[in-house]
Amino acid sequence: MTRRDLTILVIDENAIRASIIEEGLRDAGHNRVSIVHDVHGVGRVIERLQPDVIVIDLENPNRDLLESMFQLSRSVKRPIAMFVDRSDSSMIEAAIDAGVSAYVVDGLRQERVKSILDMAISRFNAFSRMERELAEARSELADRKVIDRAKGILMKSRGIGEEEAYKLLRTTAMNQNRKIAEIAQSLVLAAGLLEDL
Repeated sequence: MTRRDLTILVIDENAIRASIIEEGLRDAGHNRVSIVHDVHGVGRVIERLQPDVIVIDLENPNRDLLESMFQLSRSVKRPIAMFVDRSDSSMIEAAIDAGVSAYVVDGLRQERVKSILDMAISRFNAFSRMERELAEARSELADRKVIDRAKGILMKSRGIGEEEAYKLLRTTAMNQNRKIAEIAQSLVLAAGLLEDL
């Protein structure tokens, strides 16, 4: 999907401001733009439309409205660009914590919409990539720990060295067409059950 094929949802209670964003998006070649003026029940609209990107414009947001928009951004897992007329450092920090990809204070201008949207998508993709890499690293670390525990069990129960214990795990995994970590986890669980008996 190219950036021009994106489905974009604009959430804005103010029709004039929404039209500025829509014009900026259309000028940039985006034709699949939907606008919602009522922020209440916007979750159902997102579920129905499945937008690729969400643009939220809050002219004079109160804390409750901002918090509900931050809740929304935490749950939808999509690039979100948010325009606000005024903000303070705690709101900026809350926006970042909520996963808002671009938080623009007093910067709603038609000619800036495309570049802000592009930045929001790029930041979202970079953040998603980092989250994936972190999850993979955590998973690898957990796998290593369980493999080490399984090797320890084999070394103790069979009176063998670490290298031999690892070879045994690897051979068993290959014979059963499973991952070494799965075999190790099964061994650790079985050993735990035997200890409880």
